[in-house]
Amino acid sequence: MARAIPLRSDFTAAELRRLARRSKDAGQARRLLALAAIYDGGTRSEAARLGNVTLQIVRDWVLRFNAEGPAGLLDRKAPGPRPRLTAEHRKALAARIDQGPIPAIHGVVRWRLSDLGQWLWEEFCVSVSLQTLSRTLRAMGYRKLSARPKHHAQAEGAVEAFKKTSLPRWQASRTSGASAPTR
Repeated sequence: MARAIPLRSDFTAAELRRLARRSKDAGQARRLLALAAIYDGGTRSEAARLGNVTLQIVRDWVLRFNAEGPAGLLDRKAPGPRPRLTAEHRKALAARIDQGPIPAIHGVVRWRLSDLGQWLWEEFCVSVSLQTLSRTLRAMGYRKLSARPKHHAQAEGAVEAFKKTSLPRWQASRTSGASAPTR
């Protein structure tokens, strides 16, 4: 059987319990209390029972505690999957959007997400969903803009002529000392 990894010597069980009481992170408090049991002379199995985890996880806690101290026992955000679009892909995509489509060549007058997704596949062999592409473009500072529709036969001054031109009715407020009667 392998020998247990020793805990660092600059902390005591009482200090870990004090840190656990002050911690705002419940997971960190649970881990600190389990390690405090080890400092008090308890076995790793007892610490695992206290923390409601397996021995392997207690070992991982000890390694993190030895390397980073109590801050190493804080809950961490999972890294998640690696993004499909790298910085190089984003840079090329931004250049493509800024350049804009050529209607005679590309067959469109503005880029759609499906067009950009197809271009990414043809250029880099990267398949990205339209939702992911939309989220990425939004994070890059691009927004979906569409022109306000205008009828092709609309007369030039028709909109201005249609707007109401009557002035608002204003009434002067009473500024004299006379006020409303009180009861």
